[in-house]
Amino acid sequence: MTQIQPAGQLRHSPLQPVHERLGASMTGFAGWLMPLRYGSETAEHRAVRTAAGLFDLSHMGEIAVTGPDAAAALDYALVGRLSALAAGRARYTMICAEDGGVLDDLIVYRLAAAEFLVVANAANTAVVHKELTHRAAGFGAEVTDRTSEYALIAIQGPNGAAILSAVTGTDLPEVKYYASQPAAVCGRQVLLARTGYTGEDGFEMFCAPQDAEPLWAGLAAAGEDQGLVPAGLAARDTLRLEAGMPLYGNELGPDVTPFDAGLGRVVKLDKPGDFVGRAALAEVAKRPPRRVLAGLTCRSRRVPRHGYDVLWDATPCGTVTSGAPSPTLGVPIAMAYLDPEVASLAAETAAGDSSRLSIDIRGRGEAADLVTLPFYQRRQ
Repeated sequence: MTQIQPAGQLRHSPLQPVHERLGASMTGFAGWLMPLRYGSETAEHRAVRTAAGLFDLSHMGEIAVTGPDAAAALDYALVGRLSALAAGRARYTMICAEDGGVLDDLIVYRLAAAEFLVVANAANTAVVHKELTHRAAGFGAEVTDRTSEYALIAIQGPNGAAILSAVTGTDLPEVKYYASQPAAVCGRQVLLARTGYTGEDGFEMFCAPQDAEPLWAGLAAAGEDQGLVPAGLAARDTLRLEAGMPLYGNELGPDVTPFDAGLGRVVKLDKPGDFVGRAALAEVAKRPPRRVLAGLTCRSRRVPRHGYDVLWDATPCGTVTSGAPSPTLGVPIAMAYLDPEVASLAAETAAGDSSRLSIDIRGRGEAADLVTLPFYQRRQ
């Protein structure tokens, strides 16, 4: 996981007192002091896969885009067609530079006809706010960083809906995936969204900072008999890796286009009007891929990490972007960018041939197998 830094002059989540009472190991992350783990990160990971986990995501950035031209401004600023989004729905999209490089990946919630909430990665909130402000100039739209006005709590896992149903009157089966609506949870007003970053069904709750502690306590009490545990950044990272979800700074960055990451589907080249990066991305879309994002499993117990070389016949052919032990699969896993020719050859090579594809782990090539992403997909 990237962006971890020593604790210092860092922003604190409204849930900081809760994390201290729970004995969490805290770490500096993207300018915030956040819980890395509460005990065993493996146990937290497995709880999310089998029961439920409770996450503090208050470090994420919330940026409001409002006004009569809000939809048009976002259509110009982002690669997606946000004007086609119905009120109450959400969409995964990206903000790119003129050359097509990814500045951040985002989730955009349309709250009303002229009101959107853009959720950015913590490390990129200032960049996204600045770019949206610049790109919205000339439109009838106002861009406001409202990160300080929100706490964000997520409940993720197969028992999450049952736990949440005990503390809200909202008809949860009616809340569709990538939809949101105002709701009362534990007696507190929230924006309730069926979104997440773990590969499991789950909900995210945007609330006022002063409501964060009672909301967390109410959810924890409701989930006490259903296996709910608090989960930190470490478990969140291994969960998203198993689910094949990209992380900015690892799989995504200013030198990566959405097409490089296998996410060209989010780029709506057919939407009316221009948007920032359109010309560059249209050219990229015409060309064969310059690299392929692939999934790798390791045959040894040694763990690949970000930046390690991937080898084909002992010659570098790619780079690991994320790697970790997989609690669900029981083996080390990695995502990596590979040369397209090697990715094609590796896909054709028999699994029993361990002599060609490997990962250089501290000077020794460890045999690896190419697998289809995601590593893990929940049963529907």
